[in-house]
Amino acid sequence: MPTGTGVNVRDWRFPFIDYAVYEILPEDPKEAVSVMRRSLRFYYDTATKMLYRRSYDGLLLRCLSNEEATEAFREAHDGTCGAHQPGPKLQDRLRRMGYYWPTMAADAVDYAKKCHACQLHADFIYTPSEPLHPTVASWPFEAWGMDIVGPITLPSSRGHRFIMAITDYFSKWTEAVPLTKVKSSRVVSFIKHHVIYRFGVPRRIIHDNGPQFISHVFSRFCDKNRIQNVASTAYNPTANGLAEAFNKTIVRLLKKVVASNKRDWDEKLGECLWAYRTTVRTQQATHHSPWFTG
Repeated sequence: MPTGTGVNVRDWRFPFIDYAVYEILPEDPKEAVSVMRRSLRFYYDTATKMLYRRSYDGLLLRCLSNEEATEAFREAHDGTCGAHQPGPKLQDRLRRMGYYWPTMAADAVDYAKKCHACQLHADFIYTPSEPLHPTVASWPFEAWGMDIVGPITLPSSRGHRFIMAITDYFSKWTEAVPLTKVKSSRVVSFIKHHVIYRFGVPRRIIHDNGPQFISHVFSRFCDKNRIQNVASTAYNPTANGLAEAFNKTIVRLLKKVVASNKRDWDEKLGECLWAYRTTVRTQQATHHSPWFTG
């Protein structure tokens, strides 16, 4: 909840509105100087009666009250297609949505810390941090990493026990579908309808040594379409780091959005994919969301 949401707390926007419309300054000299100095970046629209703040890139951000900020947090963090992002990511998302208030950074961190789902399903980091060594992809949709999540111990109400996912190395665009059984024919159909028919024939597909990926049916399909069928080493089948990272992400998101019976995760998969695709990636070549580059 934003700082200072008491009943008797005056809206932080009022001094700037009073100065912009009526040229009235606060009685406190220090506060009056602060309002005059900061008012250069604010703009009051008399038609809509809304206060805006100019960002560093020249965009107008709508200034929210404490009550509006609380509602914005609820919708952006755990609302429809909310990704349950941590504090800094949550603040960045709200700014990209066009909102502003002075304590946005601290309030975003505080709101994320109080989210019960985030605290319950947070990751435990056991390994020390080290520099990443990503796989270099020269253009979008050239190389894809594919993997299978499952078997999921609690199947969905429709009998789904697996999630087949494939992620583009360049844009981080991801396609995923729930499955009842994992067969080579289903893998070939998935790549046709979710990759080739949408983004074109990829140059290579990277995967682990799962039987559905090294079968004769899948190998013949790759040879027919001139796709490099790249498998990770048998000594380290989880070497496909991009696919493994997405597996953890999608499982973590599903844990936070599923209902109490835990058997509607196949219906929530699309919502989690939308949240993942619209999240801006800072550690990639495009510095945009997969939705922007896809």
